[in-house]
Amino acid sequence: MGPLHGLTVLDFTRVLSGPYCTMALGDLGARVIKLEHPGRGDDTRRWGPPFLGDESAYFLSVNRNKESVAIDFKKPGALDVVEKLLATADVVVENFRPGTLDALKLDAASVRARHPRLVYCSISGYGQTGPRREEPGYDAVMQAEGGLMSITGPADGAPYRLGVAIVDIVSGMFAAQGILAALVSRGITGRGQVVDIGMLDATTALLTYQAGNYFANGVAPGRLGNRHPTIAPYETFATADGDIALAVGNDGLWQAFCAAADLPALGADPRFATNALRLANYDALRAQLAPVFAARPRAAWQAVLREAGVPNGAVRGLDEVFADPQTAARDMLVEVTHATLGPVKVTGVPVKLSETPGSVRTAPPTLGQHTAAVPRERGDGQGGREAPGGEGGGGGGRRGWRW
Repeated sequence: MGPLHGLTVLDFTRVLSGPYCTMALGDLGARVIKLEHPGRGDDTRRWGPPFLGDESAYFLSVNRNKESVAIDFKKPGALDVVEKLLATADVVVENFRPGTLDALKLDAASVRARHPRLVYCSISGYGQTGPRREEPGYDAVMQAEGGLMSITGPADGAPYRLGVAIVDIVSGMFAAQGILAALVSRGITGRGQVVDIGMLDATTALLTYQAGNYFANGVAPGRLGNRHPTIAPYETFATADGDIALAVGNDGLWQAFCAAADLPALGADPRFATNALRLANYDALRAQLAPVFAARPRAAWQAVLREAGVPNGAVRGLDEVFADPQTAARDMLVEVTHATLGPVKVTGVPVKLSETPGSVRTAPPTLGQHTAAVPRERGDGQGGREAPGGEGGGGGGRRGWRW
């Protein structure tokens, strides 16, 4: 059993930030009941191609270890079912625009007035306070608004967004962190609290040393391609047959690199003796290193650099990542059985715990797969019928759960 076994999460979220959060909680053993609109469900169910059968690859990537209950809040009796679920839940997670749930009395203040032990987490673009609280938040917009794009991309080119929705993902991670902290606090005080996650806040927190540099000198950092703003050489180089990432993080590693690369003159060059000097003379340094790397295959470079203890890595495609024995050894590629698709692959659990490890137990659910089972288990008096406005579905809730 995972460390969150015995906790129930009521998941009102969709797309990525919220589902990533609830997936993390589910991976650690919590029971996650995902409420979806009948007929359409989570927006990402339709985001594709690619699709596997009727399921989008996007949805499958972040919704394992969850149960799906399809319910239309506007139908008679629906909110009664939701209230019964709230009464036995420990955590609520939602990522609607602030104010959306107020009319249904499902906002944080209303729900916690009825259920003070609940931890209620809201994820939104700009947070629940401030002059921009009602504006919607999407990952690309937040990468732009939060400054990430201004420091990502080629030095002489356009700003880039990262290749994954990093703001959605980190907002989900911060949400899970906040929820866990609130649960620890509840264990002491007996009361839940509100966890307020703003995507702009999460993006700002990612700026770390770039923000620190700006605070120190008042100069807004620009784009440097794959260069590091304060370390050199710390970037990618083209080899004879592919790119390699080199990370010379201190002066000792610089000397180790020069020895491994058979560049004694470079190691003795006073222009490059310290990291600060290597930064000051970056153009000259790059001009000497680029042709050296281009002369040998990537594998040959990796072999000599690893032998010398110089951090480096091949710039790999996903085919290489998931073929790596290290990925398999760390259980970061997992196969689960989906209700309609059969075996499907998902990424593994990155948090490794020695005594109560997390796990990938169930495949992402079909829309409404647990609609009949969960309300019956909750004792809503329907005798196993569909929830109001919902869909029946195969499968059922786990038995013996501590409600």
